[in-house]
Amino acid sequence: MVAEGKSFGLGCDPVVGSLNPVKKREYRVTNRLQEGKRPLYAVVFNFIDSRYVNVFATVGGNRITVYQCFDRGVIAVLQSYVDEDKDESFYSVCWACDVDGSPLVAAGGSNGSIRVVDVGREKIYKSFVGHGGSINELRTQVLKPSLVISASKDESLRLWNVHTGICILIFAGAGGHRNEVLSVDFHPSDIYRIASCGMDNTVKIWSMKEFWPYVDKSYTWTDLPSKFPTKYVQFPVYNASVHVNYVDCNRWLGDFILSKSVDNEILLWEPKLKDQIPGEGAVDVLQKYPIPECDIWFIKFSCDFHYNVAAVGNREGKIFVWELQSSPPILNARLIHPQSKSPIRQTATSFDGSTILSCCEDGTIWRWDLVTNNSH
Repeated sequence: MVAEGKSFGLGCDPVVGSLNPVKKREYRVTNRLQEGKRPLYAVVFNFIDSRYVNVFATVGGNRITVYQCFDRGVIAVLQSYVDEDKDESFYSVCWACDVDGSPLVAAGGSNGSIRVVDVGREKIYKSFVGHGGSINELRTQVLKPSLVISASKDESLRLWNVHTGICILIFAGAGGHRNEVLSVDFHPSDIYRIASCGMDNTVKIWSMKEFWPYVDKSYTWTDLPSKFPTKYVQFPVYNASVHVNYVDCNRWLGDFILSKSVDNEILLWEPKLKDQIPGEGAVDVLQKYPIPECDIWFIKFSCDFHYNVAAVGNREGKIFVWELQSSPPILNARLIHPQSKSPIRQTATSFDGSTILSCCEDGTIWRWDLVTNNSH
């Protein structure tokens, strides 16, 4: 597939997964909560801190809610925050960590600002302003969890230090996205690399390596955050048009990339960078994971901590659980409940993959748990 003269296939056909589930995993609904009337756009477990892996956060409307999962399907509300802006609609939430180890939750949405909540002290910790459009996704650098990146409607990405409140880098400009940025992810082991995707149908890989001194400087900065010498990263190291439509979610799988478009599928592919020519390279699509009735944008998939499975909802309220470490792709489970009919905007998969949460447009949260031989 050729687009912008930047990427081309390598000629080997990808392996397409079958939608007939191999009965490997059986999940059942153990809880359903009605959080409110407004759509819930995001749900995420805390993988940043091993003490809180069964704690998750949701966002919908101007509300951020923190919950904890217990045995037998029990879900307890721990904290809830209502933003002072009644018209705010949060679209994304992520867990982060202050330098002293205290857990933080960051949320962003329609008004373009980011609210950081100190969950330990139960108060708003910081607010970040800078984007000129709504925030579509927030992600945390797991290797350095005081770094958070935001993807925005304003065609840019911003890297923030949640400890100091500094905007360190802005990824935008000559080589940047040409429409809304919908998703972003940090590489799991290469601290300098990120991948982003959006409404311009592209996936871009960026490097922070030459700008890393500014990341270090953001921790020792003593002047006002607004006086920090924020740098623009204008050119990605790689640009690919793997999909022919909006790309609304991308995640690294090692050095490979999982990306989801509104054309009813997730692709697993390998970016082949050319060292001589920055920004150019080939695409080798390895596998395709079909997701029926997933043709509306802003439906995000989730993975367990070790990336063994990916769970993704669709506009009919169904969830597809794909095994990621197999070829050809294996559909582990298709989760269907007669009362789950609203579009699922995001799923959250627990640390070990035994619990899957979904948040829906009708304001509900569903909890599915893996059925084991000793469960009753």
